[in-house]
This record gives sequence, C-alpha cells and structure tokens, in this order.
Amino acid sequence: MSAPSVSARLSRRRRLAPTVALVGALGSAAYLIPAGHAAASVDVITSTIHGSDGKTYWATNHLVKAYEPYARVSRTAADKATANAATAGHGHEYLLVWAGDENVADTKGSDVTSLPLAVNPVKLLNVDAAKAGIAPDFLAVIDADKTSPTYGKVVNTVTVGPLVENEPHHMQYVWHKGDKVYAGGLFASTSYTFDVTDLPVVKLANETLPTDTACGSIPDAFATLPDHTAYATYMGGPVAPGPCTYSDGTTRVGNGYGGTPGALVHFDANGKVLGIFPTASTTSESYTVPATGATQPCFDLPIVVTSSCANPHGIQVRPDLHTLIASDYAEPRDIILDPVKPPDAGIFRDTVRTFDISNENHPVLRSVSHMPDGPRKEQNPGHEEPRGIMEVSVTNQHKHKGAFAESMCGGVIYYTPDITAKHPVWREVFDDTTASAKVIPQVTEGGGCDGGGWVAVDPTDHYLYHTVIGRSAGALGPDDTGSAKMIYALDVSKLVAAGTGFHCDISTISQVYDGGTAADCPKLVSVLPITDGTSGGPHWGAPDNFTRNADGSFSESKTWSRIAISDYFVARTGVDGNHKVCMVDVGKKGKLTLDTTFRDEDEGTPCVDFNRTSWPHGKDGDAKPHSELFVVAGADVR
Repeated sequence: MSAPSVSARLSRRRRLAPTVALVGALGSAAYLIPAGHAAASVDVITSTIHGSDGKTYWATNHLVKAYEPYARVSRTAADKATANAATAGHGHEYLLVWAGDENVADTKGSDVTSLPLAVNPVKLLNVDAAKAGIAPDFLAVIDADKTSPTYGKVVNTVTVGPLVENEPHHMQYVWHKGDKVYAGGLFASTSYTFDVTDLPVVKLANETLPTDTACGSIPDAFATLPDHTAYATYMGGPVAPGPCTYSDGTTRVGNGYGGTPGALVHFDANGKVLGIFPTASTTSESYTVPATGATQPCFDLPIVVTSSCANPHGIQVRPDLHTLIASDYAEPRDIILDPVKPPDAGIFRDTVRTFDISNENHPVLRSVSHMPDGPRKEQNPGHEEPRGIMEVSVTNQHKHKGAFAESMCGGVIYYTPDITAKHPVWREVFDDTTASAKVIPQVTEGGGCDGGGWVAVDPTDHYLYHTVIGRSAGALGPDDTGSAKMIYALDVSKLVAAGTGFHCDISTISQVYDGGTAADCPKLVSVLPITDGTSGGPHWGAPDNFTRNADGSFSESKTWSRIAISDYFVARTGVDGNHKVCMVDVGKKGKLTLDTTFRDEDEGTPCVDFNRTSWPHGKDGDAKPHSELFVVAGADVR
C-alpha cells in the first residue's frame, strides 16, 4: 500500500509559509505561534495552561458566529474570557474529531529509508516552501444533532499550540458526563486534556509532556473510570534507553523512545499524571513462531536485555471486575519506518494483557496471553492470524466477564469468556474473510493484513461492531483482489451467554470463508462497504451513547443508534485514507446503513470531508481526522 504523492497532496491546498524546522521519520514536535488568520465570521476564545516545563500551552476556539445555538447567547468580552456556561449547547449533541494538519512531513517511512543519504529525509528540497508550511492540529466540533439545520456543519475548530505535528491519534472510546476529553499526540508523545463542560466552547485543562511520562512514549488510547480518572496506553518504550523506575518502585530496561516496553499511565480527573506503571513482565517474554512451531524471544529492535512484547495499544476497563485489559500491537517506531517489510514478523505483537486494578493507582499485571494461530497458512508470516493485536473490547453486563480482541495484520477476532482468570482461555471466533467475501465473493488472501481496527461490544452484549481499513486491489501482487473496506456487525449473544462452556473455534480452512460451525459462533448480521479509493479505509469508530429526552436534555442510552467512523490511519506508515468522517445508522438486529443526511457543508455529499481549503481557523487546507467522540454539554445531560 502506498500513500498519495507529496505533489498530489500539496496540489489540493493553500499553505502558510513554514515557521518551524520540519520533522524526521518520527516527527519531533516543533513550535508555532498562532498567526491570527482566522476568518472574521468567528469568535476567538483562548484558554492557556502552564506545562511542567514552565512554558505556556493553549487551545484556541474559532466559533462560527452564525451557528444558532452559539449566536443566540450574548458574546460580551467577559463571555469570551471565561467561556462560561452561558455558551452551553442548549440541548445539542456534538461530534468531536481529533485531527492533524496534513503537510509535506506526511512522508511514509519506507520512502525515508530508501532515499540516498544526501537527500533530505522528508523530500523538502524540491518542494515549494509556500505550500509546505505546518499549521496547527485541532479538535473539530461538529453539529451532531439530526434535527438541526446545521447537522454535519463544523461549528468550531479548537487549535492547539505551540506544539505542531502531534499526529493526533486517539481519544477515549466513549464519553460520560463529568469526564474530560483525553487526546493523544502520537509523534509528540503529548497527551491533551480538554474541558467540554461548556460546549461548543472547549477549554484546555492540562497537557502532559514526554518528561512527565519518562517511562513510556507514544500515547495511544484512553479509558475513563467512574471517578473520571483515566488510564492511557503508552505504546513505546522509555523516553531514554536504559533502566527506568516506575511509580510502583519497580524497574524495567527499555530500548528507548518509540521502542519497548510500553507503559500504563493513570491520569487524575483533570489530566494530571497520578502514576506510570509497567506492562512488561519481570522475566523475558517469548512467543511461538507459527510457521515452525519454535519458541523465540519477543523481537525488539534493538534487543532489550529482558525481551518483551509489551507495546500496549487498545485498552478497556471493567471497574466492577477490578480488571483492565490491554492489547499489544507493535514496536511503533519500527512499524513507521517500514510496515510492509519489518525486520521480523514478531515485531507485530500477538499478546493481550490483563491487570488487577483493585488499587486503581497500582495496577498489577495478572496475565500475558499469546493469541493462538489459526487455520490459514500465509506466505507472509506477518499475515498470520495472531499478528498485530490492535484493539480489545470488554462485555458490559455484570453477569458476563468476557472480552474480544482483534488483530490488525492477522484479520481475525478472538474471544475469552473470563478476563479475571489467572490464565484466560482465548480462541479465534471469526475471520474477517467471512465478512469481506460478502463484498468481494472471489476475495483472495481475505483477512491477511486487512487493517482491522476499532472493535466494540454494545451495552447489551448482543452485537459487536468492527471497522476494517481493507487492502487495496493489487497491494499484495497482481492477483490480489484486495479486501473489503467496511464496518460489519456480529451477533455475539449466544457466544457470550455460553460462558466458559463456549464451543466456537475457527479451526478449519472452510470456516475462514464460511464462518464458524458451532451453534454459539458469532453470526454475521450486516456488512456496510465504505468507499475509499486511497491506501486507507475506515479505521476508527465511536458509538452514540446518548438519547434525547422529551425536555430536550440527554441521557446515556443502553443501546446505540449510530456509529461515527473515520477513514485515516497514519500517513507515514503508507496507509493514509480519504480523510472523511461518516455517520452510520444502527437499525434493528444490528443492520448498518450510511446516514446520507450527514453531509459535507461544502460539497453537499454524504460524510464530512476533512480535505478542504478553509476552516473556521483559516485557510490551512487538508486535515487528517483520526478519532471521534460523541459529547453533550454538561448542563444538557441528565
């Protein structure tokens, strides 16, 4: 898979002159002072905090004046200064989208490593400097109220500074009343905490710098707790190579920034770091090589004294079970350098970890489980079923203790009925090939490295939803049909109800295409193809967990009526996307349909396109939307 050329990307956009030193393969953060180029039709409200380094950090709102819920309240100087509750959403629901600025630095790692040493590693020598400038990353606030005449309109963009090139990545999976919004910057190793009490106004509550999390780098995903604190997975190793001492007093030796082992970070309700904790075992970890059956140490580059597969990505919590679960994906810096030809397939991890969080600020590693290999015999060992366990999802009902895990490069879904067990039993219960075949009946190498991403079980534990980037045709060779770019739904009710006595096990090659034969295997109930002609496809999703009350307020719902999805991964891996955010309606029995009324305000076509010339904050061109979240102003939630 290949990213769009630099010239093609730049031809679509207008840019500010560059004011910063551009970045290398991992993108060290730089500084940018706001240029004051926002449109005259917006109100600008800025909040600031002082970081642990003593510098000032900010979030600047660019509120569209004509947006009715905002326009009908007075906008005095005092209102702007305090962004108080008078500017609340008045019964509105919003979709927050964490997006990065697209620019010339979005060069895939394999291009960097293949260039002659004399050539600038981000291809800047032959690029018009006026088109290459780096603009701020931002949080887009989109009207998500279906009854609103401005449904789908970007009503505010909240630019962050002075750091740029954060590569905005994930927020928490769902938002609950009283929560802050936690958002990670992948390349800058910076986590932002936003106060959304007064939507559509957003305030910066805190910013966590790499020096605040010295034992971990590359923040990935966040999960909130009932007390509004949050855990985060930091996928990469300690900021500096060598031994690092964690908050629990233990020490692990790592191979440095973006390497191994990753960590867990616990934030307080305002985004301050309460502690950072190890995810690696105290002894060397190893795995079984699918092709040979041999056991070898986890592959780390460079080698770690105590080998480890601990690169946590997905994270979920079951506070009632005092359990946290996290999935290990990959050693991040080496995937960015060349995801197609990594030095060893084992750099894509096959492990899932559980932690005892009886003491929330002292999580203790309980289990490390290697996902089993499946019936497919792939030519590329990196496409075997367990490779790259990206995301996990827990069940929700008190009577259930199970969880699911999915592999991004393996293209399958695993299940365990009890995450509290000392040694959880995991089995493969679904292969993405079964869903892809509904779109491409003659699919070849269906699930192999198909780019599975977000996975979630609904609050009733009846349905599971999964986004898949898909492979573009020809990605693996001239005979490769590609695989479906899609979101699909499974009925998992029988599997979850079976408890520890479940029978489903995808163990024969016929089940790869046809689905499992056991009565409790997940049943495919809906597949929604997503059109994306780029190297990417739907990677992330967010469920709408709210329902409107008769008085115009909102309450959390026990069912999901829709899911927002975004088509963007990480351009520097060579997997980009069309930069659209789409709305998917969830009907009876999990039926998925595209919401064609959620339209781009410029083009009038379904889905909100982040490839555009102008934003409320100025003419900064295309942006990369990675994650999204449904949020309601605090005063409007009952």
